[in-house]
Amino acid sequence: MTQNLSHLNQQGEVHMVDVGDRPATNREAHARGAIRMEASTLSMIQRGETPKGDLLAVARVAAIQAAKHTWELIPLCHPLPLSGMDVTIDADASLPGLVVHCRCRTTGQTGVEMEAMTAVSVGLLTLYDMLKAVDPAMTIEAIQLEFKEGGRNGVWKR
Repeated sequence: MTQNLSHLNQQGEVHMVDVGDRPATNREAHARGAIRMEASTLSMIQRGETPKGDLLAVARVAAIQAAKHTWELIPLCHPLPLSGMDVTIDADASLPGLVVHCRCRTTGQTGVEMEAMTAVSVGLLTLYDMLKAVDPAMTIEAIQLEFKEGGRNGVWKR
């Protein structure tokens, strides 16, 4: 299935998409990702005994900061005013590890998928950074968009 790539002009050159003629609509995107670790590391987190303090709070703040700065990190993203954002971090014994979920909202002319996925990515990297001395073999995996709505394409769900 071939689709036109909106970030390429007619000459095949990269450019930033002009969204100026699009109506502003409510937009929302949900993303998730996981960090897999030793069961003993997860247990340490659940007991609140990590050497660097409240790593979940730090990772949530890092995720929020990352979403707000996505346009500075991803070259063709537009700066967006986020109207709301939720970040949750849940233990998953079946991994074992942690799952980061992010939901971003805005009213604008383009979506917030990249903001949600960037938030998840940086939240996971922050968890890795704060735990690497305890468990350097951790792996980050399955960063993905779960849901989006708003704009021309309406609702999409994994």
